[in-house]
Amino acid sequence: MLKNIDPLLSPDLLSTLRAMGHGDELAIVDANYPAASSGRPVIRADGSQVPAVAAAVLSLMPLDEFVPCAAFHMQVVDNPGGQMPIFEEFRALLRKYEPRMAKLEGIERFAFYERVKKCYAVVATGERRLYGNLILKKGIVRPD
Repeated sequence: MLKNIDPLLSPDLLSTLRAMGHGDELAIVDANYPAASSGRPVIRADGSQVPAVAAAVLSLMPLDEFVPCAAFHMQVVDNPGGQMPIFEEFRALLRKYEPRMAKLEGIERFAFYERVKKCYAVVATGERRLYGNLILKKGIVRPD
């Protein structure tokens, strides 16, 4: 255990966050997502929910402020503008941890799958709510 580090941040996830560079993306996905077949390294967080893992990640990782949007969710199939309750949870986390980058964009299902294939890694959670999938683009830490 470490002081002030969320216990959801496993050694593998901490190492991944540290190794990622500016512009790299991390996918945090629900239990239905085909994480293992994405072709990316998978970090298991089976007992966790996506918002909790996202909060832990955002407590350490800045989002990219040089792009129009640095956070993405999977759109509802056949209803691209549809809003699932978990999307508001994602927005609340963005407002809390990255108020300047609090925008959340939806990506069509198959385009989301393709984007995940380019992510640095995938965190597979036990999230059971549908559309509990999030991609975060890493930013920079400015010198003090």
